[in-house]
Amino acid sequence: MDLSSKSKLSRLIGCQLTSLTYICLALVTMVLFLRAVLLHSFSGYGVIEWNNLDLILSHSLLLNSHDEGIRRDKYLEVPQIVWGLNNQKIAFARACLTARMLNRTLLMPSLSASLFYKEIDRLQPISFDKVFQFDKFNSLCKGFVQLGRYSDLKNQTGIYDLQKGSGRKWTVERDMEHLKQSSRGLVDEHEVIRIVGKNPFLWHDHWPVEDYARVFECLVLVDEISKEADKVVSKIRQIGKKHRSKTEMIQSDFDANTESSSTATAPYIAVHMRVEIDWMIHCKKLEQRSGVNQICSSKQEIIERVGNIVSSESPTVVYLAVADSLLNDSSILSGWKKGLLPFEKKKLGVDGIYKKHPYLIQSAIDYEVCSMADIFVGNSFSTFSSLVVLERTQKMKRMGITRSCDIDVRWPSYAYNILGESNGPQKWMTNMSDSTLQAISYGSNAITC
Repeated sequence: MDLSSKSKLSRLIGCQLTSLTYICLALVTMVLFLRAVLLHSFSGYGVIEWNNLDLILSHSLLLNSHDEGIRRDKYLEVPQIVWGLNNQKIAFARACLTARMLNRTLLMPSLSASLFYKEIDRLQPISFDKVFQFDKFNSLCKGFVQLGRYSDLKNQTGIYDLQKGSGRKWTVERDMEHLKQSSRGLVDEHEVIRIVGKNPFLWHDHWPVEDYARVFECLVLVDEISKEADKVVSKIRQIGKKHRSKTEMIQSDFDANTESSSTATAPYIAVHMRVEIDWMIHCKKLEQRSGVNQICSSKQEIIERVGNIVSSESPTVVYLAVADSLLNDSSILSGWKKGLLPFEKKKLGVDGIYKKHPYLIQSAIDYEVCSMADIFVGNSFSTFSSLVVLERTQKMKRMGITRSCDIDVRWPSYAYNILGESNGPQKWMTNMSDSTLQAISYGSNAITC
């Protein structure tokens, strides 16, 4: 081939390559343009937000992105979870949701069987799986949050200690940014991130109520504890059935078929009665600081308001979930409306069941008894009462019920510290749309029906 022919061939190939390059560049430009348009169009639907040149997943997408499965080779470790049962449940859920955000499996934490607020050395650690079913939790929460055991660790990398900040300068925003930074880069390469410092109950709250509710639904008591709660509920219903049978036998129009149907279920009311001295001191101080006068309730006020819930005079057992310090206080058993039969665990004859167990398990039994009640009445500023109502609200939500003001519903709940209709307690459902759990834990603004 002569030089002229070679030159022509080179120019031809060069033109083709140039044209191909232009076509590729044009296609890339079109793809980028369409991507920008589409992202902008859908940003209002919680898919992607563009802010300060950072591509940030919205909260809803962040949750969905992990639904395919939490990483099982990366773990989060948290401090021992302490204080009362429901504070521990909140702390546990907060730890789970933090691990979810980091796309890590939460190493099974240690709970506290005893109730000590300051004497850390007197805390009695108890393994999570001694209270709640480990495998059941992972089964029910599959794809949302994940628990792991320390035996799962491969120890191929060192542990990264993540210090939680504290003080007024450690804001919610700063805490979230700190977590985001820990979810990527060199920190994320560690097999275990260990959060040190405050226990999870004191961490900043970044998660909506619905996320907490989803974690709580996965907490199923081990059989040993749930059977103890069933024994208490069975005793309550037996007493209710016995009293109803006696009443119906006295009636002149008594009919055997009516008896068998009306006494089969023997409904009961559970009242979380907070009138012990330390609570009254606490709630009085809370009223003074907040300027709210609907926090504390006297025994008489509770008794009167609960009496205005039920119009029927058919005997109904009222189970009083009270502190042990009130078990010898006969005044909580007197003054009740005709037809309401007050019982606490001592009068019920089940105090022996409770005494076999440490404080945490006793609280878990009482929680179940209140949760299973046909009617529950509590204090809207109590964490215990708030979580019981949250669980009952979640059950109603699963049935398609979002309001209970104007209709009779299953699992109704009331707040005796707030005056409702007919001088009774205010109807109470949890506002599941709240952005943080704190909104439903400590205030009358949590009341919705």
